[in-house]
Amino acid sequence: METNYAFLVIEDNQIDQFITKQLFKKILDISEINIVNNGKEGIKWVCENRKIINESLIILLDIQMPIMNGSQFLLEYEKLEDELKRRTQIFMLSSSLDTDEIENLKSNVYVTDFLNKPICVKEFGKRIYSNL
Repeated sequence: METNYAFLVIEDNQIDQFITKQLFKKILDISEINIVNNGKEGIKWVCENRKIINESLIILLDIQMPIMNGSQFLLEYEKLEDELKRRTQIFMLSSSLDTDEIENLKSNVYVTDFLNKPICVKEFGKRIYSNL
């Protein structure tokens, strides 16, 4: 499958990182997935890599992480120059059932959508690729 996206997964759980990477490879035929362990590393990755990536960027952002969680990431992301945020979609990931937290994050201007963990990769693929 031809992809027009670069992918960044911001997730602290190594098992979830591995499973996401394997499922993306198997179901969506995507082998190039960038993974960082927390929001601070995610901001650093965006600052160092976004200008050299021509594709649209999809960020899968976990909510609960040490060092810098998903909400803190969004606050720092908002401060970045517009060029770094161009053609980027952020999907929040969580196993949380806290509806107030979910609605608050969904209302963030940078958040495209909320996905429950474990992520259903096939359904996610349908959201980003019309030919699935």
